[in-house]
Amino acid sequence: DPRGFRSARHFAAWIGLTPKDHSSGGKNRLGTITKAGDETLRSILVVGATAVISQMRRGRKRYWPWLERLLERKPPKLVAIALANKLARIAWKLMTSGQGYQPGYALVGARQ
Repeated sequence: DPRGFRSARHFAAWIGLTPKDHSSGGKNRLGTITKAGDETLRSILVVGATAVISQMRRGRKRYWPWLERLLERKPPKLVAIALANKLARIAWKLMTSGQGYQPGYALVGARQ
């Protein structure tokens, strides 16, 4: 039940799409993803995100401007995890609110 999570971030953390925290002494150090939770669900989200990135890199389809900018700065595998995390958060919001997916909604108020 998605309502068992306080926020979309908690849902993404349960799936295992958030980085491990190795912070100490005021230094913020984030590691690899935690890989907690449902491995199948995490894999589906990451494979889907990888497919989106593959299409973008081939120039076939443009999705979100933030994703294009992130691909310019970060390796594709890291970007796939970031996109999978975002997709998990969107899915949580849709499941808890009962609304349908609205493609342009995520761009409202987003940094362009």
